[in-house]
Amino acid sequence: MEDAATTTTTARKQVVLYPSPGMGHLVSMIELGKIFAARGLAVTIVVVTLPYDTGAATGPFLDGVTAANPYISFDRLPPVKLPSVEYNHPEAVTFEVARVSNPHLRDFLAGASPSVLVVDFFCGIALDIAEEFRIPAYFFFTSGAGTLAFFLYLPVLHARSTASFQDMGEELVHVPGIPSIPATHAIKPLMDRDDEAYRGFLRVSADLCRSQGIIVNTFRSLEPRAIDTVTAGLCAPSGLQTPPVHCIGPLIKSEEVGVKRGEECLPWLDTQPKGSVVFLCFGSLGLFSAEQIREVANGLEASGQRFLWVVRSPPSDDPAKKFEKPPEPDLDALLPQGFLSRTEGTGLVVKSWAPQRDVLAHDAVGGFVTHCGWNSVLESVMAGVPMVAWPLYAEQRMNRVFLEEELGLAVAVEGYDKELVKAEEVALKVRWLMESDGGRVLRERTLAAMRQAREALRVGGQSEATLTRLVDGWMLA
Repeated sequence: MEDAATTTTTARKQVVLYPSPGMGHLVSMIELGKIFAARGLAVTIVVVTLPYDTGAATGPFLDGVTAANPYISFDRLPPVKLPSVEYNHPEAVTFEVARVSNPHLRDFLAGASPSVLVVDFFCGIALDIAEEFRIPAYFFFTSGAGTLAFFLYLPVLHARSTASFQDMGEELVHVPGIPSIPATHAIKPLMDRDDEAYRGFLRVSADLCRSQGIIVNTFRSLEPRAIDTVTAGLCAPSGLQTPPVHCIGPLIKSEEVGVKRGEECLPWLDTQPKGSVVFLCFGSLGLFSAEQIREVANGLEASGQRFLWVVRSPPSDDPAKKFEKPPEPDLDALLPQGFLSRTEGTGLVVKSWAPQRDVLAHDAVGGFVTHCGWNSVLESVMAGVPMVAWPLYAEQRMNRVFLEEELGLAVAVEGYDKELVKAEEVALKVRWLMESDGGRVLRERTLAAMRQAREALRVGGQSEATLTRLVDGWMLA
């Protein structure tokens, strides 16, 4: 294969990547684009423009990506206007954004004539245009194979019952290839089968089977049962054929993206003993109430463990602000009186953001309290750091089930599905992870998974070989 430095842009086949709105989805597509560009493809990432998006937040970032990766370019679609409809879930808005963006995408693809189109999970409606122009279209699925099995099987579950998940209580939902999941652990937009978001997910389940293939951010040795079941066609609805599944992960950020906050994290970790620090971070959307923040603080102090904790402001009570970025937290108001002074030296609290990938890779970190977002899970696996699972939103409750019951890489806090996780539970699980024989076993399993992940990514490894076959097939088509 030609080296990226010697291949000219004109000789490269073009691949268009189409992420849904949101920095998380964009960053994941950029990482995918980097590995495609490194293998001789010209990559264009199409960015949806929302009415209030001036480009001020993402523009400099995208310019930096292009400067560092000359074979990656960005095309920003014209702004779209959303209907003045009140949706119950942001996922419904995302599906609608993709729908109203389709005419702009069509105009772009008509001029670009790419060899391949890779779409985000929420952009399945773009397959209509790909079929019109006869462009091979693939999905990029940023969660694990267990979640993919669930979504492929969703039409089967829908056809078998008229009940919504929210009406099923603790009844177990059975899906081939994965542990049974309590109905309460289905993602919130799926709880009501009459909700617009539910209908969007139902459509995507069928769209997955319309694609030429599904690129999944996982590796086979991590989720062998789910992957084997999906590839055997046991999850797809009757009459639909599962397309080829390409596991190319773990694909994690090659560099941290964010403003320069939390810069004190790494120097502070340099002063801590090896494997002694518990890291607590709950994703960009993981917000706790003020009461829950105090419970976490009291639990950490009672645990006696060293900790690095990213604290964000509680969610706003104003419904109009529920999707807005929260302000910087007032630590003195949120944390128990004297907490910061009492834990000085053994604990560090940072506001809003920390370089998570770099923190997890630091020798001083021995445990990770996480919301179970799949990117965070993979970063933890790549660093060999065992997890305390505290799922909050999206598919994280399902990930908790997989991590604890199937993969054996995490222990969950009790009460995450209730209103409050008590301080005593926080202290108990943190101590268990860091001091008990059970925690030691968890650590050994996670280190084994880390070795498997690195093996999958080496030349000739599972994921690297899968990626090579995929790209070579595009090159020869």
